[in-house]
Amino acid sequence: MPDVKPTAGTAAPSAGDSQWDRVAAMDEFKQLLKAKTKFVVPATIFFIVYYFLLPYLVGYHPQLMDKRVWGSVNIAYLFALSQFFVAWLIAWLYIRAARGFDEYGKRITDRLEKGGK
Repeated sequence: MPDVKPTAGTAAPSAGDSQWDRVAAMDEFKQLLKAKTKFVVPATIFFIVYYFLLPYLVGYHPQLMDKRVWGSVNIAYLFALSQFFVAWLIAWLYIRAARGFDEYGKRITDRLEKGGK
């Protein structure tokens, strides 16, 4: 059989491929993916709904959004400003949750360093 060399645009198999397969098969890695998905999907859905709620309310309920709260500041302005705080809150919650993700990562790397599967 002729010796086949990789051409441009194709990658030769590397030693990391088998290590990646080992990592992907680990229970810890699967738990990490589940934990991240459990946080990221609901947080993303919440933020998208919250983000598009402003144009919806302004378009379909302008009388509500035009109510003055303080001087010339109305509910629409407050809602728009609140989106910054909601984004910061989600980021802060993610940072807290990421500590748990780091624990999964540490367990995975410890297991790899010990040569475990």
